[in-house]
Amino acid sequence: MNSIRHSPFAILLCCVLAASAASAQQYPTRPVRMIAGVAPGGGLDTICRAAAQMLTEKFGQTFIVDNRPGGGTVLAMDVVAQATPDGYTLLCATDTTYIVGASKRVAYDVRKAYTPIVQMTTQSYMLVMTPSLPIKSVKDLIAYAKAKPGALTYGSSGIGTTSHLGLERFDYMAGTKMLHVPYKGAAPAMLDIIAGQIHMVLASTISATPHIKSGRLRVLASTGLKRVQSFPELPTVSETLPGFKVTNTYNLFAPAGMPKPIADTLNRIVGHGMHSPEMMKRLSADGSEPAEPNSPEQFRAYVVREYDEVDKLLKTLNLKIY
Repeated sequence: MNSIRHSPFAILLCCVLAASAASAQQYPTRPVRMIAGVAPGGGLDTICRAAAQMLTEKFGQTFIVDNRPGGGTVLAMDVVAQATPDGYTLLCATDTTYIVGASKRVAYDVRKAYTPIVQMTTQSYMLVMTPSLPIKSVKDLIAYAKAKPGALTYGSSGIGTTSHLGLERFDYMAGTKMLHVPYKGAAPAMLDIIAGQIHMVLASTISATPHIKSGRLRVLASTGLKRVQSFPELPTVSETLPGFKVTNTYNLFAPAGMPKPIADTLNRIVGHGMHSPEMMKRLSADGSEPAEPNSPEQFRAYVVREYDEVDKLLKTLNLKIY
């Protein structure tokens, strides 16, 4: 028994575990970058900054949001996938991560390239239109698009993002054909639809709600299977197109191999912070809600399930994303 307890392997394992625990206790000793693959101002950027504030206040060390838009979030994903897994480079990402992986737009396996930390929020999208068109419902939209194939344009936060794939799925299910216009993030797309340069977008509830309330945009429907609590009179797309669903989560990842104690600590702080009364009130006002409490291990299982679902959808749509 003593020989096993004092074997070289056992001693090495104890040293590794002790070093990992020590690094978690000391973490962080310098500023931490939170890379977001979108331009400032969109829903993901808003939640990423809220998480950064929580972590800064908790640790007394600065957590900085570093916006790296481009490539449909691929640029930001690459930065984090190649970073040292010491907890000082994190990734704020949406479910677009799984689309990028399933469409093979990166050379690595996204299921293995990151340490899943925590799901922060979950929300439906809003299908919003420019008010200049006589389209006031999903039924109107389908009729208009079928009467004028290719005339309607929709923006997204980039090629291969959830907002892009969502309207590709809409086209497929409705039998319509609309023109996709990709942007480097949700905020630039919102600016152009408000300016009348494009006709519609699938926007996060967080980024769309202020413009809906101001009258600058017309909302046709939400994209979950149930209505949004803050817009109870608003129908879902599935009420016209049965089975249609596009939802999204805002998530926090780190490079693969980050010490588990650090992942657990970040999970606890951000997860609890998103469920604070103040944050829940803020999210509810924007039609969003905190994700169900989840451990890094539960989040990893979710990543695998979502990847498989997206992979199946891309094959069904016969959609090639480059």
